[in-house]
Amino acid sequence: MTAPSARLLTPDRAFFEQDAVHLAPLLLGAVLGYAAPDGEVAIRISEVEAYRGVGEDPGSHAFRGRTPRNSVMFAEPGHLYAYFSYGMHVCLNVVAGPVGHASAVLLRGATVVHGVELARARRPGVVDRDLARGPARLSRALGVPLDADGADLLAVPFELQVAASPSHFASGPRTGVSGDGGGAAYPWRFWSPGDEGVSPYRRHKLAAE
Repeated sequence: MTAPSARLLTPDRAFFEQDAVHLAPLLLGAVLGYAAPDGEVAIRISEVEAYRGVGEDPGSHAFRGRTPRNSVMFAEPGHLYAYFSYGMHVCLNVVAGPVGHASAVLLRGATVVHGVELARARRPGVVDRDLARGPARLSRALGVPLDADGADLLAVPFELQVAASPSHFASGPRTGVSGDGGGAAYPWRFWSPGDEGVSPYRRHKLAAE
């Protein structure tokens, strides 16, 4: 994988054991690569959202407890929680916190930094800035399938490197989340200001004020 010039390092498992709200901004500027059967693509992460666990976060899949769908959120940190959105789009999350805590960081937006030709083939007719600008676009550009749910992000076919020092970031309400979890009380969307991989903010019509 060819990474950007910014200094990056490979994290250890302990890096992911912190609260999702603390981990989320530390993933900005990270480079995530995935080697699919047809080739490898890598992205630089520019936008994320943090989700906490049972009873803590009304916007989280784990708010009401463990289900077959969200079980990976309760597993070892640093693994991938992948799920279908609207029955058609795969969304990718990084499991955070201690085992059993059920928190994760959604990868919302990124820029392709390696394998751009392959990413273009996977998303034909799309301008380069939109190849991974949004969670569904991101997973498709990378080529990560739903059955990668539970995969270890510290092992092949993944390669993850994070910024050696925290980058400047902005924060605000999460995108498209209804009810209290989408309101100003949960400013757990984090992004790199000015980065072209950041997706447009869209407030859910039923989000709390």
